[in-house]
Amino acid sequence: MRTPLALLFAALLLRGAVNTVPPVVPGDSRRGEKIFESEQCIRCHSVNGRGGKMGIDLGRSVSRGYTPSRLASTMWNHAPVMWGAIGAAKIKMPRLSPRDASDLFAFFYSSRFFDRPGEVARGQDAFQAKQCGGCHGITDSLAEGAPPVSRWDSLDDPVLLVQQMWNHSYPMRQAFARHKLEWQSLTSDQLDDILAYLRSLPETQHLVSRFSNTSDENGRRIFEAKGCVNCHKGDLALENRLRNMTLTDIAVDMWNHAPRMMAQPPTLSPTEMRQLLSYLWMRQFVYPGGDIAEGKRVFAERRCNECHYGGTHGAPQLPGQARPYSEVTIIAALWDHGPRMLNRMKQAGITWPQFRKPQELSDLIAFLNSVQ
Repeated sequence: MRTPLALLFAALLLRGAVNTVPPVVPGDSRRGEKIFESEQCIRCHSVNGRGGKMGIDLGRSVSRGYTPSRLASTMWNHAPVMWGAIGAAKIKMPRLSPRDASDLFAFFYSSRFFDRPGEVARGQDAFQAKQCGGCHGITDSLAEGAPPVSRWDSLDDPVLLVQQMWNHSYPMRQAFARHKLEWQSLTSDQLDDILAYLRSLPETQHLVSRFSNTSDENGRRIFEAKGCVNCHKGDLALENRLRNMTLTDIAVDMWNHAPRMMAQPPTLSPTEMRQLLSYLWMRQFVYPGGDIAEGKRVFAERRCNECHYGGTHGAPQLPGQARPYSEVTIIAALWDHGPRMLNRMKQAGITWPQFRKPQELSDLIAFLNSVQ
């Protein structure tokens, strides 16, 4: 049963579904953890082993292939099972505001982030091979005032990880040059392994995972004020390049990008980075991307057109509702109308549609948005 995730996506943009540009709703993992318990999500679901066993572990079941459309399509495919399990368990449906839903998302993301499939032994080797251990001791600074690992706040907050790797890239380039060392580029897998190693150390066990995002209101201003907009436009626009990337992926890209910058890059405070990423990265959860022609094909093959083209069986006319859809608002519609839709489909002898792959849902959304 995947009740919390369905409600999360249902509520996250329900309020903004009728707007041309849906907003990014602020979220905080610490508030999300409290909601996860108070709304009884924990009765069925666990997060990293803590909680019920009826549903999936929401912290450990997400693979490297995580995307918003994967979550949404999975919930859609299993919706009839969810509804049956909810009724059988006699669980009261949680009531969530958009802010509550965003807090839950932040909680799920932080749990997934800190359970990445990095390998400790490989991470220890990479930490030395990439010259990290030459300056950053575990409890002491070994060179040029480099902070020890035990003081790395970035180990428990993925946004701080991106911010600190970006800010430190320029002074580290200078330090590498002074010591006549080659710049050390990274892959996402290598950083995952290094983080797994560092988080396994006794000296870092006091850290508690957290994640939060702001609204996207100030992100554009920072993007312009810091000069990012001068290069990142057209084919280099970050809105598309960051889609379906994890924050670890982004940290690696920014780290590897630093040597290609001619001048010293602008520094970003933790607040500025959080606002910037909320503007650039979090928007992938409200702006789906897909192929209109493929979406029209999915609409016909899954027999959606049999009810929605003509508005038969009480179904609304689709497309043409004059509102934008996303992976999030599709789940909102599913949660509000799904059980009734399932009953009507049974009466009409139509099987519940299944998405064979997540991209089909993104394509379908693109088709629904093509006619307003």
